[in-house]
Amino acid sequence: MRQTLPEELAKKVPVPVFTIFEKFRQTGFEIYLVGGAVRDLLLNREIHDADFTTNARPEEIQKIFPESFYDNIFGTVRLMVKTGKDEEKYEITTYRTEMGYTDKRRPDQIFWGKTLEDDLKRRELTINAMVIGPTREQPLELVDLFGGQEDLGKKIIRAVGNPDERFSEDALRMMRAIRFASQLGFAIEPKTFAAIQKNAKLIKFISWERIRDELLGILASDFPSDGITLLYSACLLEYILPELIPAYGVAQAKHHIYDVWTHSLMSLKSTPSQDPLVRLATLIHDIGKPVVAKGIGEARTFHNHEVVGAHLAEKIARRLKFSKKDEEKLVTLVRRHQFTVDERQTDAAIRRFIRNVGKENLADILALRIGDRLGGGAKETSWRLEKFKKRLEEVQKQPFTVADIKVNGFDVMKILGLKPGPEIGKILNRLFEEVVEKKTPNEREALLKRLKEIKL
Repeated sequence: MRQTLPEELAKKVPVPVFTIFEKFRQTGFEIYLVGGAVRDLLLNREIHDADFTTNARPEEIQKIFPESFYDNIFGTVRLMVKTGKDEEKYEITTYRTEMGYTDKRRPDQIFWGKTLEDDLKRRELTINAMVIGPTREQPLELVDLFGGQEDLGKKIIRAVGNPDERFSEDALRMMRAIRFASQLGFAIEPKTFAAIQKNAKLIKFISWERIRDELLGILASDFPSDGITLLYSACLLEYILPELIPAYGVAQAKHHIYDVWTHSLMSLKSTPSQDPLVRLATLIHDIGKPVVAKGIGEARTFHNHEVVGAHLAEKIARRLKFSKKDEEKLVTLVRRHQFTVDERQTDAAIRRFIRNVGKENLADILALRIGDRLGGGAKETSWRLEKFKKRLEEVQKQPFTVADIKVNGFDVMKILGLKPGPEIGKILNRLFEEVVEKKTPNEREALLKRLKEIKL
């Protein structure tokens, strides 16, 4: 189907896109805006990172845009375009057809396509297979060969052509379909979903880096718990997060109103954090419970589940090829999520908590706790939790290490006439303990006076 793009939508197309259209039209080549940018425009969303498809070969594209660069086998030429003070990356790809997907990840052979249809029929989802391009009469034209506009209206994710073929070509497309469903709040069309279930095992051919990125995309979406539910129903979760599967149906006792699986999903849904890593920690914070569960009914316990969960979180982080920093954060959040909130806690206990969690992770572990509370049927917060937050702020104003007190080793040597050695550290530690215990204020004059009083 071809139709003129409504004027109100044409006005929302970024100016640089029109510039690219005009340059191609002057040279006689076809050029179309394709994929997510078209989908977002039709959904009245802001366009980012516009992609184009054209019948021009890469070397011909580079003649039109000499400042562009081309370093791949897929016919994709990259172009940086100024948009005000910033620059955006645009990608222009030659029409292509593909043959053979032996490794279920990438085509064995790539050929330049002759027509727009050749290019679009290889794309995985109808909502991403629509294009917008210029016509001779100036108005922009929307080309929709596979019913993508109708699927947008029905809020449906559907594969282009035969879904079995699309998912066997690149198995990551199954996760991409679920990511788009969770980002847009769409349902997956039954035949497409059945094909995902049928081909789920093919995800084993995909690199963990690509799987990680799609999983984090699902977790960062507007409907992350729905995305995880789809992964489970589609038989993909058992390959991606098998540690989470045993939580299904594991009953809890006392104040819990859900089993561990449902509680995990509800916690994910409820956490205020937008960080996908924190959302992952929230999702898996109780994965140790099925391992350590003892007893039944109200007598059921999960002692040390956070310790076991931390080991499993480490395993997950390494499998998904997280950076060391992200791995440490994930493990810390899972290991320390079971923290005590008690108005009788001493400053020293609060300080130990801050050291164990890390100042940089305090907001994240509190977001996990809020998700945990809401996911268990409790209120978002309590007077104890609010008081605990204030205590965290107050204690952070206090010195945490010897380096935080207002005197140093040079002061000790000068006042006490000592030479460098272990005795200096012992005296500084003594002063630090006095400051922590509030026997001496952390003020330079007071500490210098106290130094003069110390007997060696």
